[in-house]
Parts: sequence; C-alpha cells; structure tokens
Amino acid sequence: MEDFEKLGAFYLGRPYDLSAKKREEAPLLYDSRDLVTHAVCVGMTGSGKTGLCTVLIEEALIDGVPAIVIDPKGDLGNLLLSFPDLAPESFQPWVNEDEARKLGVSAEELAAREAERWKTGLAEWGQSASRIKRLRDATEIALYTPGSTAGLPVNILQSFGAPPQEIRDDSDLFQERVTTTATSVLGLVGLAVDPLKSREHILVAKILEALWSDAVDASLPVLIQHVQKPPFDRVGALRVDDFYPENDRFALATVLNNLLAAPGFDAWLSGDPLDVSALLRSSSGKARCAIFSIAHLNDSERMFFVSLLLNEVLAWARSQSGTTSLRALLYMDEIFGFFPPVANPPSKEPLLLLLKQARAYGLGVVLATQNPVDLDYKGLANTGTWLIGRLQTERDKARVMDGLEGVSATAGGAFDRQAMEQLIAGLGKRLFLLHNVHDDELVIFESRWALSYLCGPLTRAQIKRLTPGSGSDAPTKGGPEASPVSRAAPGVPRAPATSAQPVGPVLPPEIVQHFLPTETLAGESQSDTPTTGPMTYQPMVLGAANLHFVDARKGVDVTRPVVALTPITTEAVPVDWARATLVDLSTGELESSPQDGAHFADLPSAAGKPASYGRWGKAFARWAYSSQTIELFKHPETGQLSKPGESERDFRARVDQSGREARDELVEKLREKYAPKQASLEERLRRAEQRLDKEQQDVSQSGIQTAVSVGATILGAMLGRKRLSVRTLGRAATAARGAGRVRRERDDVARASENVEAIRQQIADLEGRLKADLTKLDARARATGDLQTLAVRPRKADIEVTLVALAWVPATSA
Repeated sequence: MEDFEKLGAFYLGRPYDLSAKKREEAPLLYDSRDLVTHAVCVGMTGSGKTGLCTVLIEEALIDGVPAIVIDPKGDLGNLLLSFPDLAPESFQPWVNEDEARKLGVSAEELAAREAERWKTGLAEWGQSASRIKRLRDATEIALYTPGSTAGLPVNILQSFGAPPQEIRDDSDLFQERVTTTATSVLGLVGLAVDPLKSREHILVAKILEALWSDAVDASLPVLIQHVQKPPFDRVGALRVDDFYPENDRFALATVLNNLLAAPGFDAWLSGDPLDVSALLRSSSGKARCAIFSIAHLNDSERMFFVSLLLNEVLAWARSQSGTTSLRALLYMDEIFGFFPPVANPPSKEPLLLLLKQARAYGLGVVLATQNPVDLDYKGLANTGTWLIGRLQTERDKARVMDGLEGVSATAGGAFDRQAMEQLIAGLGKRLFLLHNVHDDELVIFESRWALSYLCGPLTRAQIKRLTPGSGSDAPTKGGPEASPVSRAAPGVPRAPATSAQPVGPVLPPEIVQHFLPTETLAGESQSDTPTTGPMTYQPMVLGAANLHFVDARKGVDVTRPVVALTPITTEAVPVDWARATLVDLSTGELESSPQDGAHFADLPSAAGKPASYGRWGKAFARWAYSSQTIELFKHPETGQLSKPGESERDFRARVDQSGREARDELVEKLREKYAPKQASLEERLRRAEQRLDKEQQDVSQSGIQTAVSVGATILGAMLGRKRLSVRTLGRAATAARGAGRVRRERDDVARASENVEAIRQQIADLEGRLKADLTKLDARARATGDLQTLAVRPRKADIEVTLVALAWVPATSA
C-alpha cells in the first residue's frame, strides 16, 4: 500500500507550510467516520473548491461508499471522465476547442498536452493510472438530468407516493414532508406561498395529508382531481366551499393541469424513479454515484426537484439501522438559495433535518458554496468539518467566523477568532484550512490532484455522449425469492379458443368460478398493437395457497401466499401445474361476475366435472411444495445470511456496511494499542531534551528531526491528528531544535546521538508491528467473493390450499 492507502482514510492532499510556502511530504488523511458529522466547504471562485470536493467524492467511492451528488453548475459530471489509459484520445472529446484556438493549437495537440499534464500531476501526488482503475472498478457512476433527456431521465411520480411507515408514524416528520411537498409543487407553478396563510398551500397540504394518512399514493392527476373535489368536507371550522370556493379551486386545478400538459413535462415522468436505495446501489449491490445535474432547470424547477430529492433521502435515512460508520454520502454544490439564513424555501427544512439526524444513520452530508454570507450558519453549527478556502469579502469571512465559533462552542472547544482570520487571509489557490472538531489541531493543506479530468461544466452534447442509453439499473421491488408476473400478466398461458360465445357455460353448482379483473389481460392483448372487438374470457384453473417456510438455522419463519394460473387443455392430462405462472393477485381481488358484453371461449369438458377440481387441488399442493422456494443469499467470508425477501442489492449493502463497521472498530483498537506506545516515545524525547538541557550538550538538530519525521510517517497516517498524536511529537521536536541551537557543547555529541538512534530504532520497530497489523486488517477488510444461494422449501405439512377454482381470464380479441 502507498502511504495514503489506509483503511477508512481519505487522501485529501498534503499539509502546507505557509511561512516556507511549500507542502510537506506526509499525506493528509481524513478519517471517513468524521464525515458522519457532516462537512461544509467554502471558497471563492478560483479557490479550487470544486476540485477539493471532487477529490473527497473520489475517496469515498474508492472506499466503496455510495454517493448522491446534486450539481447545480453542471461540472460534477467530470467524475465520469476518469481515464486509466491516460491516452490523449481519451481526453480529446472533452478539451475546450475555444482554448485550443486561443493557444494556436489543434484539439489533438491540446488533448496530448492535457493527458501529459494529468499524468505528471498524478505522479507528483504519488498516484498512478492504477488508482484511476481502482476508482472505476469500485463504483458505478450515473449522470441524471431531471426534466431533460440529455442524461438519464428521472421519474418524480414516486415522490408523490405515500411516505414509508416510519415517516407516517412520526407526526413531526410527516407534517414536514407534507409541507415541503406542497410548497414545492406550488412553487413549480410560480406560486410563492406561506404555509400558514396561503389557502392554496393549506388545501394542497390537507389533500396530501388525507391521502398519505391512508397510505394512498398521490400524483399530479390525482392532486388535480382532489383540488376540485377534496376528500374532506371541512378545513378547520369552515366548510370547504366557504374556505375555498369551487370556482377558485377550479382555477387552481387549471394551473396545475397546465403544468402537467406543458410541452416537455413528460420528461419528468419517465426514467428511473427517485428510489434512494436503487440510486445508491446497483441491483447486484455495487456502490453507485448518482449525479443529478440541474444546471438546465430554472429556479423554481431546481427548488422543486431538490426538495423532493432531499425528502426522499431523509425518508431513506430514517429507514436504516443506526451506525457510527459512514454508510453513504450526500453532496450538494453551490447551495446558495437552498439554505438561506432568513427565508424558508422548501429545501431548507429537509436539509436542517438531515444535518441534525442523518449522522445517526451513517449518512454524511457535505455542502459547498462560494457565498458563505448566504448560509444559515446556525444550521451549520451541526457540521463537524469545515474546509475553508480563499474568501473574497469581509462579510464572507465574518460569516465563516460565526459558523466556526458556533461549531467550536457546540464541541466544547476554544476558538481564537483573530488567529483563525490570519490563517484564512494567507490562503491561495488549492490551499485550504481544515477545521475538524474530532482533531486537536487546525491544518493548512494543499488539495491533491484529482483522478477525474476536470474540464468544467458539461454541455448538453457532452452529457448525451456520456449517457448514450437510459442505463437504468434500478431493481424491481420484491425479494429474491419472488418471481410473480406483473398484474398485466403478459406471460399467462391460455388454451386457444375455438369459438367465443356471448354467454358462459352452464356449470354444476359445485364448481366454483371466478373472474379476474379486466386489467389482468392475457396473451397477445398485451402487445403494443391496438385491439378491437369484445373482451373474451379464457378458462384457466386458479390455485391459491399459503406456504409456510421454516428453517431455524437460517432464521426463516415466514408464511407467503401464492396464486397461480394454469391453462386447461383437451390433452390426456388437461391440467399440468408445471405450466403454471405465478400472478401478482390476491383472492380478494377476484370478481364474482363477468363484465357486460364479454364473450366466453369454449370450456374443455374436464373443467365441467366437479371431481376434477379435487384432483387438481392435490396436484397443486404437490407442485407448490416441489417448485416454490425462498432463496437466501449467503456471504461466504462472513457467514451472513440475507433475510427473506431481501434483495441482493440490499443484502450486499448490509454486508458492506457491517464490514465497514467491523473495520472501523478494529482500526480504533489499533489506535488504542499504538497510542500509548507513541506517548512513551514522546516521553523519551522529553527526557532526552531535559538531559541535554542539564548537561548543555550540542545535540544534532537533524538527528532528532529525522527520528520524529519517521514517527510522523508511520503513526500520523494511521492515528491521524487525534489526541496523543504527532502534533505533540512535533512540539517536542520544536523544543529540541531550540535546545540544540542554544546548547552547542561538542564533547557529548556521541552520547546524545546514541540516545537519538535508540529512539529511532524503537520507532522503526513500532512501524514494523503497525505495518504487519495493517496488512492483516487490510486483507480481511478487502476480502470479497461471490454470494452463495440457499433454497428453503415450504414445510409440506403446513401447505394450506385456500382455493382451487375455475378462473375466467379476460383477453381482448384483435
């Protein structure tokens, strides 16, 4: 491993000495767990703020931490521009042709220069093409363009769906979700509303509350319908028509309908849904980085989408288990207008809640801006890490000072405002002040070279080039054991009809028959070809059963309903359950009478005999036992098993998170193990200094400094700047250098050198033990493998067949 390739540590750059104007060799490593308490990055245009934030995201992705990135400027799509070959041909489509013309060179020549510049820059920071490949292998990156088809489109309909049970059970969170959604929708149509005074807002919010309380999903068409005819009679003490007359409600419904009918709005209704689990993990469980480029949207559209997305992230976070390790990252660039100090736009409330609550669930929030004066610094008092670059105005500096002072007060630490202002005043391009409440000291550092090619904001054509197809990898809902067909059931087999009668056959009363809902159309009717003619019912046998799956060793004890349809033929064996298809339908949805005007296909003679259904029921039970299983995933390295119904994506995410938690716990134990040894070395240096002072010996300054720099390389990278850190060793070295300059008697140099060499040897021994421990831990943390699949069959004695009946399945004749 390189010095910066440490477990759970992000390589952000190298410390920088402002007085000497040079950077140090030792890497600056940031503990990933510190990001759970969130971060804010501020800096004026040209400070290198976007580059640093790109570096931070890259480090998270290399560590397998998924991310959601909100990009108002359109330049974070650069994360897709990582080229392991570092070839000029890879850079050429992304170089600025205007810049090439200004330089008097061709695009090919500029691409060659950029490729060489990137190769040199990476090497200067100890990186190579292999690290770029590691970034690409660790994650999938998707570029979304809400409201546009330039990149991957986003379907917002799910955001109007009923919030999960966890949100509905929390009255405060539920009301906040209702309020922000109502404000966002009305803001999208140009209505600046007050949640307490605006009757438009009160009406829409009350409609959402009524629907969501009953777990009913909303949508724009449903909302428009309920604005005209609300699902309640009163608003407060007033009748609905007195509070908001019908004609006025119709005007509001018209405004909302104009939005739905507006050209291009269909781009909001297609593509991947705002399913945070699918955005963060692929169906195979691989970490994803979902970039939402919103530079093309107007202000109201941006606020609308960002508010919806933040609410979805908040709901997802609250559904996760608690952890102290970093589970996922939410980054938003240029939050100007979304988190103001005075106003309350729809985005502010979910952001505040995320800053206050998300840390408990392992979600790190990172916010960036070049205008700190426009931030709610009181809200940012919940932020543990500040990355401060060059600032332009005194107002910006004063606002940052206010924020840092609030953070320090919250953390119970001292704050020297004057010293902080002096440090910030000396910052140049790519130089940042790191203020981390988890560390003992402030650090000035220079950000490292980005692995991704930073070409600036992407054009629409470039975005389309990066996303040639939809690329949706969002998995369908349901566990790995579920294999039902959709409600439309295009794969339901059926016996061919020889005729279609306007009335059904006359059957003995012992034969139970049901009619499937008309949306369950079978066979060819599900093609894209328009159909005409009357609906025809096709006969099939429907079986329904409750299957009990039990395996104590695997932790399985669930009952799952199964409904299957199989055709009735004129063959020797008229019903063969091996040809059955599972349908996503409950027996309660079956209808007792046919639709008016429907025709009936011929019924095979076997289906007209009551005794047949008894035999078919027994055969159905045997088929259910032999064919139905619950599949569980097993992680071979850890022995972890998935839960019944848990998808591969969710299981891999859980395994990764538990592995990260175990890794962080072991790293903490290593810190506890080596910190006392480090303190002992510090004490030896202190005693050596006292002895030198007493005996007035001339100790070589370079010798002591060499010993301390070795310790900084070993322990600093591992232990960071926590308590008992290299900072204390640095103070001892400074005192030793001072002592060496004052006491220059040469007689005892040899004895002093022996002392220094002894300490150096102990540090080298400590380095060897630490490296060995890190190697073992790294091998364990990076251990991966294919998942095993285990099948659990239903318990035969517990199979409960609830229904075997003649089922008439609707189809439309062409």
